[in-house]
This record gives sequence, structure tokens and C-alpha cells, in this order.
Amino acid sequence: MPPRKETDASANVPSFYGAELRYKREAAGLTLEQLAEGSFRGVPFLSQIERGERRMPLDLAKHVDERLGTDGFFQRRCEDARRARQSGHAEYFADVAEMEPRAETIEEWAPMLVPGLLQTADYARAIVRAAMPRAADGEVEEKVSARVSRAALFEQDDPPEFWVILDESVILRRVLPPLQMAELLEHMAGVLHATRGVLQIVPETMATHPFMMGMAKVMTFSDAPPLVYTESLYTGQLIDYPAVVKQYGKSYDLLRAAALSPQASLALIEKAAEDFRNGKRRW
Repeated sequence: MPPRKETDASANVPSFYGAELRYKREAAGLTLEQLAEGSFRGVPFLSQIERGERRMPLDLAKHVDERLGTDGFFQRRCEDARRARQSGHAEYFADVAEMEPRAETIEEWAPMLVPGLLQTADYARAIVRAAMPRAADGEVEEKVSARVSRAALFEQDDPPEFWVILDESVILRRVLPPLQMAELLEHMAGVLHATRGVLQIVPETMATHPFMMGMAKVMTFSDAPPLVYTESLYTGQLIDYPAVVKQYGKSYDLLRAAALSPQASLALIEKAAEDFRNGKRRW
């Protein structure tokens, strides 16, 4: 068995509390399985918390304090960890942003917006400003920076394999002035070429398809079970229940089969970028 990787408790607040959880658990002589009993949380979830990869929700903090006799320590520190994790992201997305760089594969279905990993700063700014019209410029820029910085994961030595499926309307909707739209589409194509990622487009002519109920992101990991992330206005949900994750995977596979080929899809993006740059698109 390879040596256990120790969590760097100095890295950030979640890592500190993850390391503290491991220390307290081992001091109490409990395994992860024993600590998880009665918590309605699985062992992989607890393991990710100990590694600083996920924040501890309040219900689990209460359970841990009771099992370990830590006098409310983890409950009191939940808010500290929550604030530290956000870093410009919505609270419900903070866990996802932390997990993306550790993923082996990331598969996204984007029916309305360009996924964050492919956005330019101009596009991210337009989307954030549309959702938060009264926000101060500093708050908007914090969110824009957080969103575009996620793409740094593609510069890792072993980046996740990336596969994204878009509805055709995503590349045709003029969120930005034409030249900036062209830059967005060219940026997307450049990222896909550089990372050997795969992109497919579901054409607008397709009346029905297997995944018509909103966006989804499926992530797999080398040391943890797969997860699905879904999002709606002001809320997001991480799903780790194996049967449901499996169903999402099947739906994504069916959507792959229904979409245009990667070659045809990339050609559509490049043609749309050319039309935007040359002023050929009309509304």
C-alpha cells in the first residue's frame, strides 16, 4: 500500500480543518467507516474533507462533534471554512471549483451558457453583470477573476480529460459585441486544440434529445467515486449517490450519440467566429 498523503494544514482553512478532523478521529481510535456511521454521509465524502477537498456541512459537523467529543469545535468553524472556500465563487459552487483540478475527467452539458472553463473575461463579466446588475464593480471583478482562473487546471502536468457538449444556441447568442464574440469562440477552439479536449454541439434542428432538463457536470477521480453537479438559478447540487450518478452518465452517453461529431462541431464554432468577426451575422 502506498504511503498516505498527508494534508498540508497550512494551505488554507479547509485543509487545516481537514487535518484536524483526521487527527481527532485517529486520536479517538476511529476509522472513517466508524465515524461515518449514523451521519448519512459516505466514507469518500469524509475522506475528501480530511484532505481539504470539501467543506464540512453543518449536519456532519454536529455528528462529528458528538462522536469525537470536540465540544462544538467543528460546528463553530463551519462558517470560517465556508467563507474561505468561496474565493469569488457562489457558496454552492465552491466545492466544485476545488474538485475540478483533482478530477481525472470532466464532462459537461451546457444548454444555455459557455461553460466557465471555456469563458473569456469579457464573457464572464457580461454573464455576472446580467445576474447581478446592482453589484459593485469590485464584486463583479472578483467573480470574473475566480471564474477565468479555473482554466489554470489545463496547465497542470496531468490535467483532467475534458469533454463538453453545447446546445447550438450557445455559440449563436450574441452575449457580447461581434468582435468579442469572435474572440470568445476562437478562445474556445484554442483551448480545445491545446488540451486535446472534445466538444460536440447539439444542433438547433434537434427537437428532442436525452438531456433536456438543464446543465450538468460529471467528474471522475482516481481516488474517489464519481460526482455529478447540477445547477439552477441561485442554487447548485453535488450528487454522489451511485445509482443517480450512473443514470446521469447514461444520459450523457446518449447525448454524445445525438450530437454532431467533434469535427463538425468545431467547424461550426470556427464558422460562427468568422461570421462574427466579418459582421456576417444579423439579428
